[in-house]
Amino acid sequence: MKLLIITQKVDINDDVLGFFHGWLEKLAEKADLFVIANYVGQYNFPKNVKIYSLGKEKGAGKIIKFLKYQWLLLKILPKVDGIFFHMCPEYVISAGFWPKIFRKKTLLWYTHKSVSWKLRLAEKLVDKIFTASQESFRLPSEKVEITGHGIDTDKFKSQILNLKSDGKFKIITAGRIAEVKNLHFLPEVAEILKNRGFNNFEIKIAGAPILESDKEYFEKLKEKIQEKKLEGIIEFVGSIPNKDIAEFYQSGDLFVNLSDTGSLDKAILEAMACGLQILTSNEAFKDIIKEENITDKNPENIANKIISLAKNAGGDNSRGYVVKNHNLDNLIYKIIQRLKNG
Repeated sequence: MKLLIITQKVDINDDVLGFFHGWLEKLAEKADLFVIANYVGQYNFPKNVKIYSLGKEKGAGKIIKFLKYQWLLLKILPKVDGIFFHMCPEYVISAGFWPKIFRKKTLLWYTHKSVSWKLRLAEKLVDKIFTASQESFRLPSEKVEITGHGIDTDKFKSQILNLKSDGKFKIITAGRIAEVKNLHFLPEVAEILKNRGFNNFEIKIAGAPILESDKEYFEKLKEKIQEKKLEGIIEFVGSIPNKDIAEFYQSGDLFVNLSDTGSLDKAILEAMACGLQILTSNEAFKDIIKEENITDKNPENIANKIISLAKNAGGDNSRGYVVKNHNLDNLIYKIIQRLKNG
């Protein structure tokens, strides 16, 4: 079987989209791949994977990228059995009717609460849509199939080696540094924990600001930490490539997530797969994890939950839920079957 994959970025070192390198590796075990990416960085694939860049990494403009996309479609479509569009509806729209003219099955993977005109149009053009959860795709459509997130549970697993030998209770979080992530509650929580004599802990934040507003927020966060004299407790460790993020999770005891996406956050699922306890305000997890692992955003209540969970370190981590419902191998099988059989 031969597949055309269209995606934003192929780069094993990317902290956000690096996970897709793993998806391509798994897909390459089942099919020969032709991959068109807007941006191409470092990669390491077997010989049956051919990578084509639209040139963003070289500064190519929109017109050049569009023309190259059309040329690659006409070159590759006659050779493949189906097309897998990853995330971006605009790639579906730009492909136009070429897939139908060449009679190729099309599948779009999309996980975002936003419902744009581009998504509405792309929904009309593709044969099938895969999404991680009911909350991850807000446009009503009979084409939608809920498949779970593609978590590589062979990679994201509990670490046998002891990475926590200093005895500190390690609280970690990961993701873009932005106000919507509600990281500004963490200094308040850390101060409360200190005042209550819960001193042997640290908070590590993985991620980086992207937008200008994120950078302003990041500076305010650092100022707040300095004002409260928490520099020795709260540490920003920067962006971590997805290929290395499992080790970061494995170094922690508790993963905290205070964003309100309303959908199943992939970072939380990855942390669960690594055996961490979870503390989140995300309502999408209310029926998945225990009540003691759910919080509001009141710093006092968050601190109370942390103290309680620290006493029960090593408790139920719900890895089994991730393995059953969000396993990458299961998702790859569904992608292959859908593009093979329709």
